[in-house]
Amino acid sequence: MLAVKVHNLSLKNPVMTASGTFGYGEEFADFVDLERLGGFIVKGTTGSHREGNPYPRMAETPSGMLNAVGLQNGGVEKFCSEVYHRIKHLDTNIVVNVSGSSIEEYCDVASQIDALEKIPAIELNISCPNVKKGGMGFGTNPDMAAQVVAAVRKVYHKTLIVKLTPNVTSIVDIAKAVESAGADSVSLINTMLGMAIDVEKRRPYLSTITGGLSGPCVKPVAVRMVWQVAHAVQIPVIGLGGIASAADALEFLMAGAKAIQVGTANFIDPAVTMKIVDGLEDYCNRHGIKDINEIIGII
Repeated sequence: MLAVKVHNLSLKNPVMTASGTFGYGEEFADFVDLERLGGFIVKGTTGSHREGNPYPRMAETPSGMLNAVGLQNGGVEKFCSEVYHRIKHLDTNIVVNVSGSSIEEYCDVASQIDALEKIPAIELNISCPNVKKGGMGFGTNPDMAAQVVAAVRKVYHKTLIVKLTPNVTSIVDIAKAVESAGADSVSLINTMLGMAIDVEKRRPYLSTITGGLSGPCVKPVAVRMVWQVAHAVQIPVIGLGGIASAADALEFLMAGAKAIQVGTANFIDPAVTMKIVDGLEDYCNRHGIKDINEIIGII
């Protein structure tokens, strides 16, 4: 009833988790049946160990949150030698979010992940700043986005998902560029650039001044962008941005997403993904839907 396919990934259901909100999956094992998920995406993995940004790096906002964690992780070698062996037995799709500050770093990380038998896909985070281009995000320019995807495509041979930033004039142009460069799927949206100020202390809440806005407040923008991209590309779209219920997930599916990711809601209710799977099953039963693919992209 709930099975979907994203390129070569066969998902038991459309419910996945978003990178940076679910650790390496094992942190949620007490609350979630990990093998019941369609898949989960581990935290952003870079070429070397990163401590991330200075504190404070998270702030609550109305109907959402700002974060500037800064891709804190142990690096790709630690993931391959330690983390991978702790989670590879899980019967679900484990996807690694790949981040970098240069095309070379993206390719290095992707090629190491390519060798891991139980990792069927990567999600390329092209919102990262290109240090060789003065810090401009790879994903904010169609040509740069295409360059990094084409380079990774040469060294990575499994399902390549590209995560798109909403901080652009036309997300459709970026989606088309990465599709033409070899992406097998796109996921959207990443966080929106935001800022909050503590008026009593007269300074920003975040050490980095600005950060990524996520949560229910971004959902209408995310649904609109998913709908636009799904009508513009031939590859599968994965939708995310403010999903906290089965009804939220259904909006994205009807807008054209083949699967969805749950992010910020995991911090509020660590078992939310299970409730969304149950809610999707209930919706299909109530409406006599035998295959959830019947409603994907109906808008």
